[in-house]
Amino acid sequence: MSDGLLGYLLDPANWQGGGVRASIPALIVTHLWYTVQALVVAAAVALPLGLYIGHTGKGSFIAINAANAGRSLPTLGLIILLVVIMGLGFGPVLIALVVLAIPPILTTTYAGIRAVDPAAIDAARGMGMRPLQVLFKVEVPIALPLISSGLRNALLQVVATSTVAAYVGIGGLGRLLIDGLSLNDYGRVVAGAVVVAALAIVLDLLAAGAQRLVVSPGLTGRIPRRRVGTALAAGGSTALDGGDRDGASLAAGDRAPLAAGDGDTDDAALAPGDGAALSARDRASS
Repeated sequence: MSDGLLGYLLDPANWQGGGVRASIPALIVTHLWYTVQALVVAAAVALPLGLYIGHTGKGSFIAINAANAGRSLPTLGLIILLVVIMGLGFGPVLIALVVLAIPPILTTTYAGIRAVDPAAIDAARGMGMRPLQVLFKVEVPIALPLISSGLRNALLQVVATSTVAAYVGIGGLGRLLIDGLSLNDYGRVVAGAVVVAALAIVLDLLAAGAQRLVVSPGLTGRIPRRRVGTALAAGGSTALDGGDRDGASLAAGDRAPLAAGDGDTDDAALAPGDGAALSARDRASS
């Protein structure tokens, strides 16, 4: 099996194509094109709906339950049903992939908006922001980590499932799986699975990098090292300055009690009293 896998992946003919067989790079490009189309359509449907029900709270029960019901639909069975209704082509595949991608985007968008701290929303309203300004300037930036995680989840699901497009006679990396099974070429089947898995990993890493760029470090707890060093240096100098001031206060405080409580001062303070007491005793004696 390993010899067949390595032999298929290392064969230059499989990377250059020619004849009726498409090359692996061409299949990857077709697979990515299917994925991008499905993800764009799903995001265009799920993001506005999730923002609306998350911001207003209206229709959340119906929308979320409908999205969760969409998770249980078998993609291959849905494609076959749509092919019977619509005929062969990319249309049934696109609809099935969109139905697959909508639930994670919708649910995470709704959950992210609803999880925003009400105090932040009240503060924005107190500043005079309108509802749309509150949504796009306060709620969406705070909910962006959850929204982007939903998009990444949908991306991985669509990339892994787009292989079913080959079942209805169109391209993509699913051709390696379907053609390999039909020809009992299991090296091709395993090679196709490996390429799909590698493509999913690469896309997830790219999506994670994009998420790191667009999400504020304050929401994820990431603080650049330079800022941390600057903050520590500033805090240390402030503490030292405070220590110097405390030392000066202690020095002044030490001098004040000593000045007030030394022997000369006490003698000076007691001397008038003693003289007054002696004078009173002398008058009483006489």
